[in-house]
Amino acid sequence: MSTARVCRYCDEVITDPDDAVYLGHEMGNSGPGWDIWAHGAHADLVRPDPVATAILTRVLIHRALEE
Repeated sequence: MSTARVCRYCDEVITDPDDAVYLGHEMGNSGPGWDIWAHGAHADLVRPDPVATAILTRVLIHRALEE
């Protein structure tokens, strides 16, 4: 069984294996998670999840202000 690689930036299937860029692994809530891929031209355009970044920022600010 093979899984299709989908570009994180444009949400299209990456048909050329030489054009696929591995960006990392995203953990799943109820399983092993999945690999994150992008087209070579889109690899620099992928940004972190803004919701997760905002949550992490709030946690870090709260911890920094605790006495």
